[in-house]
Amino acid sequence: MGAVDVVADESGLVAQRIRDSARRLLGELARSGAGSPLAAMTAARELSAATDAALQESVDRARSAGRSWREIGDVLGTTRQAAFQRFGRPVDPRTGQPMVRDVPPALADQAVAIFVHYAQGQWEETRRDFDENLRERLDAGRLAAGWAHTVGLIGALERMGEPIARQAGDDTVVTVPLHFEAAEAAGMVRFDRNGKVVGLAIRPAPR
Repeated sequence: MGAVDVVADESGLVAQRIRDSARRLLGELARSGAGSPLAAMTAARELSAATDAALQESVDRARSAGRSWREIGDVLGTTRQAAFQRFGRPVDPRTGQPMVRDVPPALADQAVAIFVHYAQGQWEETRRDFDENLRERLDAGRLAAGWAHTVGLIGALERMGEPIARQAGDDTVVTVPLHFEAAEAAGMVRFDRNGKVVGLAIRPAPR
């Protein structure tokens, strides 16, 4: 079986997943009050996973066709760095082998929760998973002052985007797009191998 055949087979599987998931979701939604909300949620999540796989395949095809990460980022409405961090397949220059990009999904959710607590002024909840060194550097007072400074410069936080997780040595760095009233920013949480927060920052969004 040639490479083209393999790609075609994989494309067919992804398309079938999307069709099946969409059919199940439409069926649950059509049942209205008689349907199970949890079943509808499950179908929606399956459809989301299927479309994510289709998006990854589409990006891979674009890269194979010579499209740049800037072009891909423009189509996705994000930066080339964010597009690469989410969809890239980097190769370790030391070994020539693909670098593992899988990270625990819970860490992305945890990073979002940290910024939710931060924005709501829940300083101790924000610090709950800090390691000892970070807890010493960032007490409640410094967190409050830092947030007040940020809001004073670019306004209130209006919403958050989809988090992006990547490996950084033994650590995991999760970047959360933060949309303020007057500017875009990137919230960054660095986790060690034990899941403790060892770094927290808000920086201007990359362009």
